Amino acid sequence: MATQPQNAALEQGCKFFSLTETPEDYTIIVDAEGFKELPQSEHISVADATWLALNVVSGGGNASNSQPIGVTKIAKSVIAPLADHNISVFMLSTYQTDYILVRERDLPMVMHTLSSEFTLLRVVNGEAVSAHSLGVTNGFVKPKLVPRPVIHPLSSPSNMFCVTSLDPDTLPSVATLLMDVMFYSGGSKEGGATSEDSTHIRFFSFSLIEGYISLVMDEQTAQRFPNNVLFTSASGELWKMVRIGGQPLGFDECGIVAQISEPLATADIPAYYISTFKFDHALLEEEDDTDGCSFTNISLFYHSCEVPEENIQSVIEALRTKSTAH
Repeated sequence: MATQPQNAALEQGCKFFSLTETPEDYTIIVDAEGFKELPQSEHISVADATWLALNVVSGGGNASNSQPIGVTKIAKSVIAPLADHNISVFMLSTYQTDYILVRERDLPMVMHTLSSEFTLLRVVNGEAVSAHSLGVTNGFVKPKLVPRPVIHPLSSPSNMFCVTSLDPDTLPSVATLLMDVMFYSGGSKEGGATSEDSTHIRFFSFSLIEGYISLVMDEQTAQRFPNNVLFTSASGELWKMVRIGGQPLGFDECGIVAQISEPLATADIPAYYISTFKFDHALLEEEDDTDGCSFTNISLFYHSCEVPEENIQSVIEALRTKSTAH
């Protein structure tokens, strides 16, 4: 499966490529130039719009100063306001940062929504220029804030995941392994989970954006890589996944990311968030101390999210309870 974002936040001519494998399919996100390289095939479904990749940058418009933000850190300043204005987003968290993809036709409303909180810049020919001229300041009605109820089912696979990266210079040495992991060792999509563990799912995400590599994989897959190749913390932190959606979520529904990320932001729980063509995924640290956190106000987003293993059942029950209350 493939979506086609047009690169709004990246330097012109820079490649934006991401491939995520789920039990259902592959989701490919490429810039306009990369999209031209994809073969014409009846087996490839393409989203019906061009998307722009937005990215919150610390320290002004210099991309080299970008710091990892985390979806929960931008939940209240970016994700929630966009949801309030009924703007659909497609999230891609990477090891380095978080990208918010919005439809190109929604750009005027996006600019209007975010201009009060951010200095809006667009990289053109390697230079950051003001993007305010792209927005419209008049004619928009202030949105009516409404609750975001839980409406999609949740599930949690049993395998644990790591979010990591590697030096691009080492890519040739692991290229064969990466190809095997992405395309040959995952098993048939028709086969589903193994009989040994029906809750173990296949999930692998590879992104190459602005020359930086990001990898999301389960711990068993990570063990296949040579020592000292992957960037991991000294603690070797693992992340637990909660999958959101019983049926394909589509691209039109608004507010699902906000429903998950806002309560996590309130509780100061970091999370990665990866949207795919059919479902969403979010990652929370396995060892995050959530004993003092209340999940009763967590609403559901249409992507997946990661939750500490020892807390996962209470989180799911809290979400289900809130759903039935509505």
